[in-house]
Amino acid sequence: MMGPVLRATLLRALVVLLCFGLLAPIVIVAIASFSGDGYLKFPPETFSTRWYARFLGDPRWRQAIANSFMIGIMASVLATLLGFLAAYAMVRASFPFKRVVAALLLTPVIVPHVITAVAIYFLSARLGLVSVRPWIAVAHSLVALPVVLVILQSALRTVDPALERAAMVFGCTRWGVFRRVVLPLALPGVVSAALFAFLTSFDELVISIFLAGFRSETLPVRIWNSLLLEVEPTIAAVSTLLIAVTTLALGIDALLRRRRLGATPAG
Repeated sequence: MMGPVLRATLLRALVVLLCFGLLAPIVIVAIASFSGDGYLKFPPETFSTRWYARFLGDPRWRQAIANSFMIGIMASVLATLLGFLAAYAMVRASFPFKRVVAALLLTPVIVPHVITAVAIYFLSARLGLVSVRPWIAVAHSLVALPVVLVILQSALRTVDPALERAAMVFGCTRWGVFRRVVLPLALPGVVSAALFAFLTSFDELVISIFLAGFRSETLPVRIWNSLLLEVEPTIAAVSTLLIAVTTLALGIDALLRRRRLGATPAG
């Protein structure tokens, strides 16, 4: 039989190998984005920031970034608001067909995005809402809602219902309990859910292809359209930016979780 030391060594080697496989493409793209060559290659023969300058100097790329951030923020706010109310109802309330409602709320995770995108496109075309940024944000919030719901359900389960009852005994209204007790205690989870909702919207491609059009072209759609023509190092620079945004959001989320755990009393 395999000894415990050998088993632990093989497990560590497997973890290192898996981490290397996950991180290697990211490192390759980041290095290629600083290539000074006229075409995408790895390893680059020369290094330069010319592709970042070209990326930031192109009005279409800048507009795509602005559209993605604007739509992402709107989708994040809407998904977090609806997800918080739904999660609170799922955790605290008891009503008929609760499991059915929960399954329906998680449907966007189960149904392929292309089916959802086609359905939303036909509705949008009939209502004349194609290329309308707020409507694209609504569509993105639909696919972000399940992520928000799962995170906030977990966060709200850590809020002791006895604290809410105690506040009501001392004369606090239901809105006051919600605002002064539930929301502050669940705030780290709310911020985390909002960050993941923003990332879901910022990275959404399929729905955006159907709804964005030329005026509301998002960054993933701009990357897609650029790849259809040619593969140039500008794509690597844009991809590195996406990686940086995702890393920043995940870093903020990890910091909030650490502070939340540090503020939780022991025992």
